[in-house]
Amino acid sequence: MLDAFIEQIPLYGHLPREQLEGEILDILRHNLRVFFSYLDEGRNPNEDELGTIRSSAARRAEERIPLEAVLTAYHLGALIGWRALREEAEPHEMPEVLDIAERVLLYTQSVTSAVAQAYVEERQAIYGEERDARRTLAEALLSGTSVKGMAERAGHEPAPAYVVVALVIGTSPDEKDVGVEGAVASRRKLRRLESELEARMGTQVLPMLTPVGGVVLLPALPEECEAVVADAPRLIEALSAAAGAEVLAGVAWRESAEVPSGADEAREVVRLAVEQGRTTGAYTIDDVVLEFLLTRPSQAAEKLERVLDPLADGPELIATLEGYFAADFDRRRAAANLHIHPNTLDYRLRRVAELTGLSVGTAKGVQALGAALTIRRLRAEQ
Repeated sequence: MLDAFIEQIPLYGHLPREQLEGEILDILRHNLRVFFSYLDEGRNPNEDELGTIRSSAARRAEERIPLEAVLTAYHLGALIGWRALREEAEPHEMPEVLDIAERVLLYTQSVTSAVAQAYVEERQAIYGEERDARRTLAEALLSGTSVKGMAERAGHEPAPAYVVVALVIGTSPDEKDVGVEGAVASRRKLRRLESELEARMGTQVLPMLTPVGGVVLLPALPEECEAVVADAPRLIEALSAAAGAEVLAGVAWRESAEVPSGADEAREVVRLAVEQGRTTGAYTIDDVVLEFLLTRPSQAAEKLERVLDPLADGPELIATLEGYFAADFDRRRAAANLHIHPNTLDYRLRRVAELTGLSVGTAKGVQALGAALTIRRLRAEQ
């Protein structure tokens, strides 16, 4: 059986010889003893016998040996045991051999059920501990708290730098389906996204996500961060496909001590991207630089916003100005979109110039009025 495991199950061929000829061989012998008792005494394995088998399965989970490899070993062992019984049987014993075949299957079913349960319980416990530790580390990085002790508990060395990815996750078709439980669909969507994230970026990634979004920290060396940021659009496309939903991301990077400011930047970038109606993708401050600057608290921003105050009594003037900018200064298209005559558009734009002192026919007027409209729109959406 041991030779067959090494030959036919690739992962077992890479285990230390000491482990194979020690612990693995011991559990094989234990299983055979339990199986022969099961045949001889006509009883199912008792809790003590199954306890040893469960403990072995839990250790395989700790060692990160895939469950499919562990279950394959049990089924392969059962097959080899059955063949040995069949080869030993005399012709007159064949009816008993056929009877034993069913009992071999029942024994294998009983044991593999215990193995799978113990393995999954151990993996869930390990994953839960790792997830909590990783979340604690991520929270510490995002808050600017000392992370050394937390990193040790999480099993992660603090990275010199992190690429911060702030996500906004849309709704999947399952979540919109009235025949599907919404909370279940949301959790499934998030699990798919997190699995894809870990498969692409490794177990060192630090996610803090809910079904609607959150922050992910991608560890990297400072000299690698620009490349990680450049590759972010492909990552986000893959996450969107896995989630079955639109995913927008704001991306920034900082050295470890500056992660909080990187997170603030990434969150603001994705907020602006959403408000501009952007679709699935990864965005940096370069993509929203004007909007980013205009929404920063400053005296200049306050003065720009007040540029439109003289138009407050004539809301049609602001709507006309917005329509003119939205049409990229195409007079006829703007008038058609606003359902007014082009001459009416011209009149209203002249009124804007009279009231504000800024004309859309000048570079200064276009810049100031455009900036004021942007500030007004973004602050209204906050």
